[in-house]
Formats: sequence, C-alpha cells, structure tokens
Amino acid sequence: NCQCELSNVSINQSKTGEVVQQKPVWNVTITNNCACSQLDLTLSCNGFQTVKPVDSSVLSKSGNECLVNNGVIVGPFSSVTFTYAWDTSFPFQTLSSTVNCS
Repeated sequence: NCQCELSNVSINQSKTGEVVQQKPVWNVTITNNCACSQLDLTLSCNGFQTVKPVDSSVLSKSGNECLVNNGVIVGPFSSVTFTYAWDTSFPFQTLSSTVNCS
C-alpha cells in the first residue's frame, strides 16, 4: 500500500560557507520522505541561476523545469544533493513525480 504525494518530497537548503565568484554556495538536499520510490521528479526552476556548474545528472534544466537525478528513481527515504552558487537561495518547488510502488 503506497500513499505517496509530492508533499512527501522535501527540499532543504543551507549555505556551505564556500564562496564562488563572490557568491555564497548553497547545498540543496531533496529527500523522498515516503516508503515508495519516486521517479521523473521535476522541480520548478524558472529563473534559477548559478555561477557554479551543477552536475546535469543530478539536476538538468529544461525551460522552466528541472529534472532531478536524470529522472531515475529516488528511493524510499533517500536524498539527492547538489550545490550551486548565487546571491540568494532559490525557491525550488516540486512540480511532479511518478510514484513507484513495486
């Protein structure tokens, strides 16, 4: 029995203390707080900017959306992390995912 929703995905950000091109580096942790896997997880990232490249296998931007983990499964109670550098933290929001209950 799998009751997962987008609200089960949490996004937490914190400054790492590192600076790139005079901009603070932010560490982002995306956590699947559910007993089922979620895949094809997308975030709203309209206007997202960074001076520190983000590994595209972790977060790839396409238009106003960002695909997490190349669309591959984020396991139960697992996290995906990445860092970026900008003046302020970006308000990432979950848009969609596919719940895998197998």
